[in-house]
Amino acid sequence: MILAPLSTEKAIRLMESENKLVFLCEKQDTKTSIKEDLEKQFGVKIVSVNTLIGPDAKKKAYVTFAEDSPAIDLATKLELM
Repeated sequence: MILAPLSTEKAIRLMESENKLVFLCEKQDTKTSIKEDLEKQFGVKIVSVNTLIGPDAKKKAYVTFAEDSPAIDLATKLELM
């Protein structure tokens, strides 16, 4: 389950340069479940999902979108921009 999108400087830079968004998610979420949840919830195409558990014990998902699903459009829909 996706908890929230992140809008840090690094996340904004990734969105503009690599068509990626960063989300906080629950620790038990898998890459497949994150991908399916986002595709179903927002109707976007996802190329890959990379996850990271940081030193603060929070799990982040770095989601790369397909060329025909710009990350900036989803960020606007989520009111990050």
